[in-house]
Amino acid sequence: MKVEIWSDVVCPFCYIGKRKFETALAQFSDKNNIEVIWKSYQLMPDMVTNPDKKVYQLVSEKHGIPLERSKAMHSQMTQTAKELGLVYNFDKAIPANTLKAHQLIQYAKTKGKQDQAEETLFRSYLTEGKNIDDVPTLLEIGTKIGLDKMELKMVLDKGTYISEVQADIYEAQQVGVRGVPFFVLDRKYAISGAQEPKEILASLQKAFVEWRKENPDSKLEIIHGAACTPDGECH
Repeated sequence: MKVEIWSDVVCPFCYIGKRKFETALAQFSDKNNIEVIWKSYQLMPDMVTNPDKKVYQLVSEKHGIPLERSKAMHSQMTQTAKELGLVYNFDKAIPANTLKAHQLIQYAKTKGKQDQAEETLFRSYLTEGKNIDDVPTLLEIGTKIGLDKMELKMVLDKGTYISEVQADIYEAQQVGVRGVPFFVLDRKYAISGAQEPKEILASLQKAFVEWRKENPDSKLEIIHGAACTPDGECH
């Protein structure tokens, strides 16, 4: 059963949502029958990367709230993250456009490394204070998770996966995404926001029961005869 997750790597609640989803999935008895697909989403597509601006200031200006209130909000998110074993360093975070980061994720998806890409980008932005709009930084991240450095550079230089990023964002509009994280289960159920693991688990179980009815686990009746096996034995 497919679980699609729309997310942006500068979204603090998306990293929290990832951990809560992982906790729920670990408790799900049929987790081996779940295919997780990460989808691109940009909270601020017109964002201009500015290493000199603090996240507190950005949020204060964007939402028209006092700077101190912005700091208090981020402090609360830091505490919530800490309870899940995550470390948020908003003092170090660099406000960045995430288009290049999402291209890295799309490329990583073709190599079976989408989850590693998401995890590393979240940590790079929210914990380590790295500029995830910077190509050398993204090449370092890609190399860390086992991607080919030169191939990734070509992907980023040419914008190879921009259309895939844009397709995910357009698709988000079609399925009703109004904020991230947003989880879609078998295109029948959706979870908006970083819900608690027990809520996610209940939704997984409900969706999977219906999916299994439509996709029965059929077992073949086998008549055995002479055959060769992958280990080189023939009998």
